Amino acid sequence: MSTYNNKDIDAFRGVWVFCEQRGGALMPTDFELISEGRKLADELDTELCGVLLGDAVEGIAKELGGYGADKIYVCEDPLLKDYTTDAYTTVICHLVQEYRPEALLIGATNIGRDLGPRLAARLHTGLCADCTNLNVNTEKYIEFLAENSTLNTDTIPIVEGARGLKMTRPAFGGHLMATIICPSFRPQMATVRPGVMKKAPFDAAKAEACAIVKPDFTLAEGDLTTKVLEVVKETRAMVDLTGAEVIVTVGFGISKDHEKAISMAEELADILGGVLGASRAVVDAGWLTADHQVGQTGKTVRPKIYIALGVSGAIQHKAGMQDSELIIAVNKNASAPIFECADYGIADDLFKVLPLMIESAKQYK
Repeated sequence: MSTYNNKDIDAFRGVWVFCEQRGGALMPTDFELISEGRKLADELDTELCGVLLGDAVEGIAKELGGYGADKIYVCEDPLLKDYTTDAYTTVICHLVQEYRPEALLIGATNIGRDLGPRLAARLHTGLCADCTNLNVNTEKYIEFLAENSTLNTDTIPIVEGARGLKMTRPAFGGHLMATIICPSFRPQMATVRPGVMKKAPFDAAKAEACAIVKPDFTLAEGDLTTKVLEVVKETRAMVDLTGAEVIVTVGFGISKDHEKAISMAEELADILGGVLGASRAVVDAGWLTADHQVGQTGKTVRPKIYIALGVSGAIQHKAGMQDSELIIAVNKNASAPIFECADYGIADDLFKVLPLMIESAKQYK
């Protein structure tokens, strides 16, 4: 391997996605990032590669090709079976220094939030955390700005052939959107919030055509400072917001009788085959646990039906649910911001409306 120089921009090519697995199963975020990475790789006219670490995981790698990956680097070792910061950082840094990708995307999961900063520090490059939008093509980026900002986009020059990644993320509690670039070092790194990027349709032919590469690497137990002795899973059932097709969310408007409102909202969610969500105010009040939280500081969701009950619609919350296929909002404040993105709005007391919605849902079912 020639001397690694992260300032030699022209020596780096390709888009990589870290593909997280747990217990030998791929995570939903993998498919979202591979789908988004395919778009970026096409704009850059380069290949898209996944990086999959674990023990005996080659059998699940081909599935990633079905969402757009050209190639999957599979690194297998008993020391990689369970995630540890040291082991995964060591192997991925070796791969980056060997193959030199120009961009590396990581899901902003618990593992990704730990791994991303360690990789960036070891590779002496930048990292933009919790991204909600990625662009290479300047024209597409200007289109994004025109739809999501108040900037005068007519003054922004279009740069032909630019390969820089424009990584956009919420800032100042979601009141601003900041776009970060990494012009001087490679790879350009970003962690991306789960549920933000749309998963492409699965293509069996592409999955079959995806190349599996098993690179050489060295990983010794003596080099690692931590060792997983046992994995103990939490017994409390966690809410799967990102995979739900129907979400019924309660906001601070339930404060008059939050226990009753939560009970009714949960009943409506059960009838519709959905799950219960919450705004940040509800979680902060301790009425529901953090795994229910929707928004920029919770989960970004795209269900088929999103029902907001007593949710005012702060910008942080709307950013996490406004791409839902159908949004129904109930709030007694007719000027609540949630109505700006709602397909159907009911300006009335949710304690009057919710029982009627439950009855109607029972009849429909």
